Amino acid sequence: MRVFARSSLLRIVLLVTLGVGGLTPVAQAEDPPKPSPVPSSMVPSAPNLAASSWVLMDADSGKILVEHNAEKELPPASLTKMMTAYIVEREIDSENIDANDEVTISENAWRTGGSRMFLNPGSKVSVDNLLRGVVIQSGNDASVALSEHIAGSEDAFADLMNQQASRMDLKHTHFMNPTGLPHDDHYSSAHDLAVIAQHIIEDYPDHYEVYSEKYFTWNDIRQPNRNRLLWRDPNVDGLKTGHTEAAGYCMVASAKKDDTRLVAVVMGTDSDEARAQETQKLLSYGFRFFETKRLYESGAVLNKPRVWGGDKDELRLGVANDVYLTVPRGHGDELNAQLDIQKTIDAPVEKGEQLGTLKIKLDGEVLDERPLVALESVAEGGFFKRIWDSVLQFVNGFFD
Repeated sequence: MRVFARSSLLRIVLLVTLGVGGLTPVAQAEDPPKPSPVPSSMVPSAPNLAASSWVLMDADSGKILVEHNAEKELPPASLTKMMTAYIVEREIDSENIDANDEVTISENAWRTGGSRMFLNPGSKVSVDNLLRGVVIQSGNDASVALSEHIAGSEDAFADLMNQQASRMDLKHTHFMNPTGLPHDDHYSSAHDLAVIAQHIIEDYPDHYEVYSEKYFTWNDIRQPNRNRLLWRDPNVDGLKTGHTEAAGYCMVASAKKDDTRLVAVVMGTDSDEARAQETQKLLSYGFRFFETKRLYESGAVLNKPRVWGGDKDELRLGVANDVYLTVPRGHGDELNAQLDIQKTIDAPVEKGEQLGTLKIKLDGEVLDERPLVALESVAEGGFFKRIWDSVLQFVNGFFD
């Protein structure tokens, strides 16, 4: 990747007029306060919750809108099962297992205490049904049965969970089991749990529907999903609840309204009802005061600068991934995009090579930066083409 000096940048300012979605953050912390990337006068203070820690994240951008003790390592209880389910979904999509595979229920899985799917030892249950038992019924027995089926044992599966946590760059998470049953070395944070939820939603959308199912019946026992917001808020469509004496009552919920999807994590409340109410406060605040916009699609051409000495004279520049931004509601039209492009671009150029930076601004403040990359490769031109372009560059140099 070429290194270019600031003095060699051509600054082109473009008014962002795309009205099709996008996102970025607006962070407001609690103790201690942190600077917000968006002027704080644009939105009121975030609600103060009766909980140990919490996070409100935009699911598309991954940006934090509200946080309190977001990195504090706490027992996650059955919120652990989000990672358990994620690994099951990954294994299905990778075709390492099939959703219709029959799993023999071990005595170890059957004896696991806590919330249960009420599996019978020695019976055979499909992966798909066990996944519903994990997500909807929060079954510890189902979690253990799946962990044994995939990895051979709970310990081996916990190792897979920690490997996946590392891939997700979770700094404050460590798993000892697939259930969330108490262990001194089993912990996570509100921020890390929000990231897991984000991956569940984005990486395996075909499996996400199960998180919105309100009831699941197994062994003639009908159990409701413990996420009360599925009944109260039509925008909520997942994800998971948890409770142990050490963890208190916890919840991770996701909701989508118009083009904005939010993930709320609340940990350490004192009752089932409290976790639902406090989570609802976060979601209501987020939807009331913020909106997500998609400013640019992956591969969209943002500029066509001159290429010297190449087999073509122009190069298409753009962004490698969709650009989303989260802004205070009603301020999306005030966004400005600035392209900082390398002044001289010489062939050859490789597709994906960074040749500049896209900066998104609001009120003169940079909210987000993305690499501007070559959307195509440009090979060196022939001998005479390179000589001619060298002459043109020399002449143009007099006018810089």
